[in-house]
Amino acid sequence: MKSPSLAAAEVLILIALLVIAACGCTTTTQNATTSTNQTIGGVTLPTTSGSPTPTEARQIAAAAYVFGYPLLLMDATKTQQTAVPALTPDGTRAPINQFVRAITPPDASFTSVVTPNVDTLYASAWLNLTKEPIVLSVPDTNGRYYMMPMLSAWTDVFSSPGTRTTGSNASNFAIVGPGWNGTLPGGLTKIESPTETAWIVGRTQLNGPADVPAVTALQAKYKLTPLSAWGTNYTPPTNVPVAPGAHTTAAPSAQVANMTPSTFYGRMATLMVANPPSSADKPVVDQMARIGLVPGTTFDWNGLNATMQNAVAQGAKDGLALVNASGLKPPGIVFKNGWGFNYGLGSYGTNYTLRAGTAWLGLGANLPEDAFYPAIYVDANGTALTGAHQYVIHFGKNDMPPVNAFWSITMYNSRNFLVNNSLDRYAVGPHLGKLTRNADGSLDIYVQNTSPGPAKESNWLPAPSDAFHLVMRLYWPQEAVLNGSWVPPAVQQVG
Repeated sequence: MKSPSLAAAEVLILIALLVIAACGCTTTTQNATTSTNQTIGGVTLPTTSGSPTPTEARQIAAAAYVFGYPLLLMDATKTQQTAVPALTPDGTRAPINQFVRAITPPDASFTSVVTPNVDTLYASAWLNLTKEPIVLSVPDTNGRYYMMPMLSAWTDVFSSPGTRTTGSNASNFAIVGPGWNGTLPGGLTKIESPTETAWIVGRTQLNGPADVPAVTALQAKYKLTPLSAWGTNYTPPTNVPVAPGAHTTAAPSAQVANMTPSTFYGRMATLMVANPPSSADKPVVDQMARIGLVPGTTFDWNGLNATMQNAVAQGAKDGLALVNASGLKPPGIVFKNGWGFNYGLGSYGTNYTLRAGTAWLGLGANLPEDAFYPAIYVDANGTALTGAHQYVIHFGKNDMPPVNAFWSITMYNSRNFLVNNSLDRYAVGPHLGKLTRNADGSLDIYVQNTSPGPAKESNWLPAPSDAFHLVMRLYWPQEAVLNGSWVPPAVQQVG
């Protein structure tokens, strides 16, 4: 079972953002009473120094909100998912530095989170690297595709061990926090995290329901060990203290949205100590200092006069609105044959609005090199997909999805859940069941509400009677996908 934030990560990818410019720095001269501005990654800041005017303070506060939003959302999510003394009986939450492992794929009755994934089982863990490194041990997967993307506290994927990058042999990775200067024992591969908080969002290939025992047995061998316990028969503790006052019910996004400006910026200043901004963030960090927002320094809300408090509060509202807008209407989205594409999630640089919108819409996005998710809501004529019609997706003999691992197409109803059907089939793909090719080697996928008949049923993706959308998942996509030269065929209405 996937955690809400993991599933939300897929919602983002379904909408398929296109990365905006890494640093589109421009200047705009306004009237004589305002400063010259700079726009970096979608946020606008003054270029002046010294005590800010109320207008400048509002502008800085808005930019700081967008800049810091992913950091605070990650912190709220981590706190909620780890506020337990031991792994919970349902396997959905665990303390810091311990794995949560999914043990079964979702079906049509699963409505806890949207857009569930039937291609992989998840193994995720939140890490605290403040005290010491944590060693991730993975077994030999015998060629089975897996990936262990690791996200910083700012949501950037800083490393992604797995079949694509490190192979499928047994391996041990020592994940070290910033500033750690110790010596690692032999046999450990060092991975440097830029922040003391890190999040592993692991996925392991699942070849249909019958494959669950094999995958769960494999995932049981994924281990996390503190470096000080390396070489011992380490067992994770079952009596970890839970921080008092941890929010365990309200959604993390709601928690952040409901923070007062004083709480938001104050928490941000605290979190930036263990999770420092990068050197590329200096223009934003320098401007934030002008309103008293400095890493490691108490944000003195009461030290601001009423005019400045109002300016900063308005800036926080502006920032939240920009975060929401970036999630609801992703900048630079690209559509080809009706499919929406993203070519740059997971590593954002100074794309602050993209990074924040991504976090708001789906925390935990992975690199497209690991898994790429186009989505489609319309047919070849631009008409919304519906079970009132019948459709075909036709792949030419030499135009199959170019992947190094595997691919699938999953059906979702208008509420983003799996669709109940007589076959209990929620996705089609070569790893999920044999697909019958045409005599010329081409492949047709039949997308409709009722069976296309026994001869075609192996290629049938059952649809609901009303609105639906499709998601294609491409694991370890080849360069033709990543450079945009390969595009899935349009969904053709045939009846």
